[in-house]
Amino acid sequence: MSDWHSSINIATLLTLEDVQKPELLADPDHETPLLKLAADTHAKGYDALCVPLTTERWRTRWREMCLIATGEDRDTATVAAERRAEEWREKPAFLLDEVTLTRLDEAANVIAVVSDWLELDSEDDWLRHDFEIALQQELAYATYLNIGTAILPPPRNRAHAASYGRAIGAALAANPALHLSLRLPIYDPAVFQAQAGKPPASPAPVSVPGSPSPATFSPSRASVSSVGSSVARAPEGDLNGNWEMWDVIRSVCDYHPHLSLTLDLTPPLPSGAGILDRWAAEPLRHVFLPSSAFIANAKGYPVLPKGTQSFIRDIIKASTSRSLFRPAIVLGGVAGAGAHARGGEGAYLQYVRHLEKTSPAIVAQNTPGTVEHYAYGYQDYLQSPLQPLMDNLQSLTYQTFEKDPVKYRNYEEAVFKALVDWPAAEHVTICVAGAGRGPLVARCLTAADRARRKVVLYAVEKNPNAYVTLQHRNATEWEERVKLFYGDMRAVELPAQVDILVSELLGSFGDNELSPECLDGAQRFLQPNGISIPASYTSWLAPLSSSKLHNEARRGNDVKAVETTYVVMFKAVKILSGAGPGAGKRCGGAIQECWEFEHPRRDVPLDARGLPLTNSHNVRSKTLNFHIPHAGVLHGFAGYFEAVLYGDIGLSIHPERMDAVSKDMLSWFPLFIPIKDPLYLPSNSELQVSIWRLTNKRQVWYEWYAESFMPVSYTTASVEKDASPALPRMPLPRFPSIDSRGSLLTSSQSTPVVAASPLVDAVDVFPFDRRAGSPSPRFVTREELGAEDGARGEGVVKIGQTALHNPGGRSCWIGLM
Repeated sequence: MSDWHSSINIATLLTLEDVQKPELLADPDHETPLLKLAADTHAKGYDALCVPLTTERWRTRWREMCLIATGEDRDTATVAAERRAEEWREKPAFLLDEVTLTRLDEAANVIAVVSDWLELDSEDDWLRHDFEIALQQELAYATYLNIGTAILPPPRNRAHAASYGRAIGAALAANPALHLSLRLPIYDPAVFQAQAGKPPASPAPVSVPGSPSPATFSPSRASVSSVGSSVARAPEGDLNGNWEMWDVIRSVCDYHPHLSLTLDLTPPLPSGAGILDRWAAEPLRHVFLPSSAFIANAKGYPVLPKGTQSFIRDIIKASTSRSLFRPAIVLGGVAGAGAHARGGEGAYLQYVRHLEKTSPAIVAQNTPGTVEHYAYGYQDYLQSPLQPLMDNLQSLTYQTFEKDPVKYRNYEEAVFKALVDWPAAEHVTICVAGAGRGPLVARCLTAADRARRKVVLYAVEKNPNAYVTLQHRNATEWEERVKLFYGDMRAVELPAQVDILVSELLGSFGDNELSPECLDGAQRFLQPNGISIPASYTSWLAPLSSSKLHNEARRGNDVKAVETTYVVMFKAVKILSGAGPGAGKRCGGAIQECWEFEHPRRDVPLDARGLPLTNSHNVRSKTLNFHIPHAGVLHGFAGYFEAVLYGDIGLSIHPERMDAVSKDMLSWFPLFIPIKDPLYLPSNSELQVSIWRLTNKRQVWYEWYAESFMPVSYTTASVEKDASPALPRMPLPRFPSIDSRGSLLTSSQSTPVVAASPLVDAVDVFPFDRRAGSPSPRFVTREELGAEDGARGEGVVKIGQTALHNPGGRSCWIGLM
């Protein structure tokens, strides 16, 4: 660990009181109080400081201009205030005593905190207008001082979250060099007051003197002690409220790459891992840790509760050299002695550094031989899959893949076991199809020596440059034990059929580098009872949420980029699907199998050369049903593969089985299959994914599509006769409650009941039903509803869909030529 380097920055939050201390003015070594504060904070070990951009004088002047009486009570002072307000709206500007920073050097390593009293989602239209002007004024001043990041006040009103988002979008357009970070707690603790029988606290109006000051991150509206034991029992709909506001705002801003989150951990964290995981998949710029979030250990020193420790470590694991958003920890209220008996301010800083240094992801990242160490710098980095038939790889690419000891160890073990199982003979003939620079050839020779079997070894390679390397190794290392053949395995002729065919043509999705098509051409080398290594491989799929990957795929505004598959080492992602079957028992596991390929395949018609007449036997399609336990946004799909080499020896990047099959294997990152437009999925919804593998004479490509459904309950309790007596009228179901933000309050403990479709009175429309094992929704017949009044049923209502992606392979394909 001696080469450990910090992955995160730690900042301290300064208040107006800190900035305006009288003793700072008397310091002879620094020209301004801010320069003195900056020097002191850096000397303590902080990387940056958060500073309120404005003073109370700015807030007072704004209120005197914009919060004035209307109607018949207007006097001379009111008229004068109105004129000042209009002059300000035309030319917004600060006065000297209204800002905390005035010089460029003061703003170095500063994160600006925008005035907390700017309610961009206010109920009052005119106030929202003036708040937006004030916001633009503050951000323009931050840009003038070359400040890189500004933290925005939290949204407070779900009903006007779109207005908040529109104002932020306009601010991003006006300040293209400035990064805006939206401060937001994981949930609003006020919901627990409502659960306890108390009305939820409302945000204080701007004109009330006790409203939050611009100098601080105000704590949540409910005290920590009042909700600490209730978090685990809160309905998920309540805990979704703030995340829903974030989703609305970032959607209105069209996922702007300069918009991120400052996650406020003031409240105690909920116990549900699914609720927490989705925040780690969002673009986190900062994590705010107030001293009140810490507890005292047995010796009185500040530490974080275990849940918060785990969450911080999960966030740290996404912090890499290529991360667009590298989370910084912002410590608040720790100046001086802080809130704990021992340790002082340094104890908080030291503890966070300890969390980072002992994070399993950081330890693995600094340990040679691990996937994290191998992939450092490539987490969440989009790479194009290889085109093995069209392109000839560079030697450096081969060298990178050859660093994987696990893959070649397993291949050697598979060949060894196949040789041991092969009947006694003078020799065994092996062919390595697609030999590259020869790592599999070397492993086959080693396996033969271990098994004490004589082998005749053929090596086929189409890359003319790699063929030179094979010749060199055969002369210098293998003592000419290998017979080399140059050319495409689909065209090369061997002197005799072989007993064992070995290849390493697998891609991240199993078949996405055309292993089936390549082995179709090489299968003619095998004797009728010959062995193929690998023997089979399966492709797996899961729905995924990741703001970062979505933004990366959209970068450059290339329409084809969001219909292109990528190889990605996942970090800041969230798998949306749950392991359970869902309320209606219609769904599979969290990660589901798409299709399988087996080798050798004996049921395909062949031409005179032993090649398939067409590629139609490699076409595949699959429809998968996923249960979505927690609300999230679908940004695409994660693709994995698992292969059986021989017997019980295999390769796997399946997240749930990779450690048991091929732990620490380096050669393959998962596949990312994006969608063009994010699809919102409520809690307890269902996602149906359709994916196809298609082909023509020149190409192979994938197409994909998804639909979302909400489970519903229906009843025949109220059947009224009308002009069409054969059809019962659907009764109106019970409506769920709606909180003060306008969010649907849906308990995760039961199947939600949603409003009937507006099409329910149409003659040809009946409720959907998807029975367990049924691949698609179907209409329910009257008989299935039951003849008696009060009969109940379970079904689904469609709530959304994506476009069909990559039709005809218009954006991405793999060439057969």
